Amino acid sequence: MTEIRWTVEGRHFRSQDEYEAALRDKELIDSITQNFSKDNPKDIERVYNELQSGRYRFETLVGRQFDDNIYELYERIKKSEAEKLEQRRLKKEKHKRTRANRPQRTAKAAIKAANSKGKKGKKERISLDDFDSDMQQEILKVIKRRERGRKLLTAACVVICIACFGYLGVYYKVAAKSAQEFDELAKLKGSASYAAQGRGVKIHYTDEDTEAPDILPEYETLYNKNKRLIGWLKIADTNIDYPVMQTVDNEYYLDHNFNQESDKNGCIFMDYQCDAVHGNDNFILYGHHMKSGKMFGALNKYSQKSYYEDHKVIQFDTIYEKGKYEVMYVFRSKVYSEEDVNFKYYQFIDAGSEKEFESYISEMERMALYDTGVTASYGDRLLTLSTCDYQEDDGRFVVVAKKVA
Repeated sequence: MTEIRWTVEGRHFRSQDEYEAALRDKELIDSITQNFSKDNPKDIERVYNELQSGRYRFETLVGRQFDDNIYELYERIKKSEAEKLEQRRLKKEKHKRTRANRPQRTAKAAIKAANSKGKKGKKERISLDDFDSDMQQEILKVIKRRERGRKLLTAACVVICIACFGYLGVYYKVAAKSAQEFDELAKLKGSASYAAQGRGVKIHYTDEDTEAPDILPEYETLYNKNKRLIGWLKIADTNIDYPVMQTVDNEYYLDHNFNQESDKNGCIFMDYQCDAVHGNDNFILYGHHMKSGKMFGALNKYSQKSYYEDHKVIQFDTIYEKGKYEVMYVFRSKVYSEEDVNFKYYQFIDAGSEKEFESYISEMERMALYDTGVTASYGDRLLTLSTCDYQEDDGRFVVVAKKVA
């Protein structure tokens, strides 16, 4: 394996080019954070808006980690402000209820006293006429509230029953909404953007301007909508036609959508260790196995060779480069503990040598469900699609393809 020699901000880099890129990111971060305090909400909002404006572009995980840290601080501020507003609202409502309930307790006490008096003398009948006019009004209000409460309870029971029977319909409605949102994103792919009109992005890293890789024009609009976009995945004649995201961990996009809203469908996302700028031996993409068939819900159809025969080609573009891949291996695996000495496909991103690459290929060939006749040699670029497989605990279903164009 290649010896780690370069470190920036606690992160290790395998080559001098990556190390120098990380130093440029750090220099850019230092220039952005001059006179910056993370305890000052105005400073955080200012830096957040600057990052969202697209003025800066980072090359490595050092920069992307900084971007995510600012995002999380900004979200925390907004959440804190929302909580304070909610607390004030609840306090006002509690105050209103307290004032409204005072005469109600008096009326309830009157009703209780009347009932108690009636029990002592069975022949005695208590009527509203036994109370003054103000108390009569309060008693009538209590009786109406009780009746309204019974009606509300009955209605609530009916609603719960309807909700139970309608859960499945709601589930598919949410799935349909998610699909519509992705359709709208697909329409944005290739739409006009200010970058396509000649606007370039240059960042002063050293004594000379260094231009980051150009983003493909068709992804400029989407990238400006969410700068965590890293590519687009499409398999013809399937519902797999989604943007691919990337952040500094493999957790965030498990339950967030493209618009950074909570969504159990999540997004298709690239392993945080992959580098779309400099490339890897193997890009790994993850997605949920949704029962609705969304995301990678239908990926396990590749377990049938007949399905593979009709869907041999996978289109995966990074935002910098187009790519066409041919399916090579389909297999089942699982997530192992650190102590297990099993083949862990999800750790194969870069091979340290030709021998190591061939070892990975041999392991996948051994696990393959069928023979596609396609193989790879050292220097080929691979694409791995991974989703959950419910045939065993922590099971995974995996499709591996080789770049052919």
